Amino acid sequence: MKVHPRCSYCLLSRVHQEAELSTDDQELIHKAILGGIEVLNALYEPGMPAAELSTPMHRKAYEILDDNDPYKSMKELSSKTAERFMPVIRSHVFNGDNDDVATFKRAVLAAVIGNYFDYGVMGLEVPIDVFDETFKEHFQRGLDIDDTDKMLDKLSNVVYLADNCGEILIDTFVFEIVKKMGGKITLVVRGAPILNDVTMEEIEEFGIADKVDRVLTTGSNAIGVRLQEAPLALKDALDNASLIISKGMANYETLSEENYRPIAYLLKVKCDPVGEDIGAPRGCSVARLLE
Repeated sequence: MKVHPRCSYCLLSRVHQEAELSTDDQELIHKAILGGIEVLNALYEPGMPAAELSTPMHRKAYEILDDNDPYKSMKELSSKTAERFMPVIRSHVFNGDNDDVATFKRAVLAAVIGNYFDYGVMGLEVPIDVFDETFKEHFQRGLDIDDTDKMLDKLSNVVYLADNCGEILIDTFVFEIVKKMGGKITLVVRGAPILNDVTMEEIEEFGIADKVDRVLTTGSNAIGVRLQEAPLALKDALDNASLIISKGMANYETLSEENYRPIAYLLKVKCDPVGEDIGAPRGCSVARLLE
């Protein structure tokens, strides 16, 4: 995905947010904003890949703040919220009908709704306090773009690129049904903290490695998947996957610049530039397969 003019001020708003999460020192907050502006001025070019701007902007802010995980408290809140609602979400996904195909579709829908666990997207209010009501409302509505049927014959060797904390717990329902249907799962998380994305720390905390066949990392704290920094094991996994499942907007922004196929993008459309690029208005629940 290419950078959109709206990305510029959204990224600066996110730098501002992470600075305020990190410190009460107003002078340091100003320095972080100025650092973001400096990177924006130096790198911004129309038509450039969006993540080639967002990654250096966030890295600069983290460097100035001397904080490698300013979203830590938000990540913990997301995880606690998701953990609290796991029983009710599970009851929606595994509703006793013993139909694996229908269960897979419901698990994908739940995972997409879980993609709401995002902080810092300008104009997005994360419905933590009313997540149960929000979940039920969106579950009843279903997927706005639903290619799940086309994924069913591609589940033998899935590479699943995770996104945010909190939602990773809901993703485990997808892992469970894929494995029940005979497939294998390679889970991929960030190599180091960036925004509220899941890392090995959360995988270990919640025992998620036991629910998949192996866990790899992206090799760095880049936004999405930066192949220049990716380990060979991840590149090999992507090359040999029967299906790549990409969760969230950051993974979409980076992998839509590549030619991996088949790839399924699971996400809530949370900003207009992504919506315009993927072909779905903001607010839509998307499970789009590209073959």
